Amino acid sequence: MNVLYHHRTKSRDGQAVHIRELIAAMSRRGMGVKEWALSKGDSGDMGSEGGLFGRLAALAPRGAYELAEHGYGLAVNKRLVAAGKACAADVLYERHALNNTAGVRAARRLGIPLLLEVNSPLTHERSAHETLVFQRWSRASERRVLAAADRLLVVTQVLADMLVADGVDREKVVVIPNGASLSQYPVRGPDAHEDLVVGFSGFFRPWHDIESLVTGLADGVLPAHARLLLVGDGPSREAIEAQALRLGVADRVTITGAVERERIPDLVRSMDICVQPAATAWASPLKLFEYMAAGRAIVAPDQPNLREVLDHKQTALLFEPGDMAGAVAQLAHDSSLREALGLAARAKVEQQPYTWDGNAARVEQIADECLRESGR
Repeated sequence: MNVLYHHRTKSRDGQAVHIRELIAAMSRRGMGVKEWALSKGDSGDMGSEGGLFGRLAALAPRGAYELAEHGYGLAVNKRLVAAGKACAADVLYERHALNNTAGVRAARRLGIPLLLEVNSPLTHERSAHETLVFQRWSRASERRVLAAADRLLVVTQVLADMLVADGVDREKVVVIPNGASLSQYPVRGPDAHEDLVVGFSGFFRPWHDIESLVTGLADGVLPAHARLLLVGDGPSREAIEAQALRLGVADRVTITGAVERERIPDLVRSMDICVQPAATAWASPLKLFEYMAAGRAIVAPDQPNLREVLDHKQTALLFEPGDMAGAVAQLAHDSSLREALGLAARAKVEQQPYTWDGNAARVEQIADECLRESGR
């Protein structure tokens, strides 16, 4: 099976990780994958937002930026169709982007099914957190694209329900959570170290409330031999560092800054307790599956999208809002529970499987179904 894989992602972050891992997994299955993008997001430091193009786009007036998004589908149509013909594509797989009609246009021209990967309700998200100048246009465009796709591959059931409530045909929606690469996390016990390492990997945002863990170090909620390992960067880094300094625990808090992907597995394996702070309500956090693959004890908020993957006191310890430090403290004082949760989490990744290879197999099965339905 030949797949034309189209995306409009320029940033080098979790989105790029998803793209690279899924393409690699599809290729391992013997699927011929042709990636097509104006920019493949392979340049710049990890965590960058699309290099020079991304910086220029951020400076552009929002109205002009959105007009360019709407025009993208027309501008690249001939080139995307040509790429599909050149690789004899059987299906077009596209990562959904707001105001992007390229995949719908190309799939129609090529006469092949369109599998649309949807990671968030983009019009809703952009309207809530950024300025969306042409809201009605974006909403209408997104609805047409979602309706035209042969299958919508969404990352959580929460997101699936949101799309169905907005008028999408439930029969077209398939839930495929994010995953991990087991080859990057060979089975082994925790690394030997005297300290108890409480870790987090990702982008630090104020609503994550990582500061409560810093307070836990200072006020004795967390044991004296506990320390924080924060892998990544983000807008709340300065506040975290200032608080650690003010409370006299700066020597027990390590922030690595953005690191290359290759370093993540070793850093996660060095953790005894892995923290998943509050997550966007419809998200499927990449870090969560990597924590599970590493066989580490996980602390996570008790919210619907995470309960799709985690089981309280079986594969993770789930906490109510505001009690992240308390849940970490419970695990910090119970090594047996830490070990049991870690082993069960790893086993669930293998059984489901929550892996990129497993996701590629699901994509292939869905593509086969669409091809049969189309009579090809």
